[in-house]
Amino acid sequence: MASLLTQISAHVTIDVDSMDPTVASHHTTDSFKFRDMTSNQAIVYTEASKPDRLNILQSACNIAKKASGASLDQQIDDALDILNVNLAKEVYPFITGRVLVQTAPSVAYNTSKTVDHAKKLVSLFEANGIPKSRVCIKIPATPESIIACQQLEQQGISTLATCLFNVPQALAASQAGCAYVTPYFNELRVHFEPSIWKEYQETAKEHPMAPVIADIVAAFKSIGSKTLVMPASIVTAKETVALASLKPDHLTLSGSVLQQLADSHEDIQAALAAGPTGKDVSSSNIDYLANGGNTLKNALAADAEATRKLADALKIFNDMEQKTRKLIVEHLQAS
Repeated sequence: MASLLTQISAHVTIDVDSMDPTVASHHTTDSFKFRDMTSNQAIVYTEASKPDRLNILQSACNIAKKASGASLDQQIDDALDILNVNLAKEVYPFITGRVLVQTAPSVAYNTSKTVDHAKKLVSLFEANGIPKSRVCIKIPATPESIIACQQLEQQGISTLATCLFNVPQALAASQAGCAYVTPYFNELRVHFEPSIWKEYQETAKEHPMAPVIADIVAAFKSIGSKTLVMPASIVTAKETVALASLKPDHLTLSGSVLQQLADSHEDIQAALAAGPTGKDVSSSNIDYLANGGNTLKNALAADAEATRKLADALKIFNDMEQKTRKLIVEHLQAS
């Protein structure tokens, strides 16, 4: 029997949720290649803090420091963005699609600053030989940032709405023209506090996010949305199988989950075919982008759990970014 990775990749596009090129290269074969590379502030910090990636961190700091007349704060901002691009470049040879990096969580509730940061990242990629067509910017799905996605898409910059926990966020992202939505299967904190992660006997039927993702898939199909569904925040191979049975377009997987899938060879064809079908929740024709995203803001306010998870994800990502900034400061001051 083929590995779970091979079986699942026949049903859904697989992306690598890592900026470690050894992860991508390890699973790349003549018959299997990753489509996209996804990342976030936690992934950037993990790579930047590895001793064997020190040269990439130092290079980013050196380039930022050479900018004439730049203040220390500007050097830190520039070094962080250059670091994102340089880490993505390491994985770029092993993918056939896009590199995805995430805008600053600190500006997630500011439309114009989110747009500016996204444009800067795209420009840096282009300056480093990766064309705009091979770049997608991940943007947290706040009402303000969904409006930023809309503006960026109108300017030809691909976006992904991330930190997404309910159907209104997904429909708003589709209305904004996002290339992808990334509903989180598990809330982000499970990766930092494993004790809060919960295993289910029948994951596709019992996990609280399974019906949400199934409904997003059904709603997008009903309205003919071009926005692709890419679930993330996946902990185990079992969860991956359950998610694949919900029939999303993509799954983005960490190195540990990819290895679990590669090492397992059970027959999952029946499980892949038995996933629950979502209900079409798009018929109300609600314009979530109306009044600057105020309709989405109200929908989030009415969903306490989605609001909590979104706020917590932004806090974690901001904390991780601050750790990376501290590394950058140390290197800027030492050089």
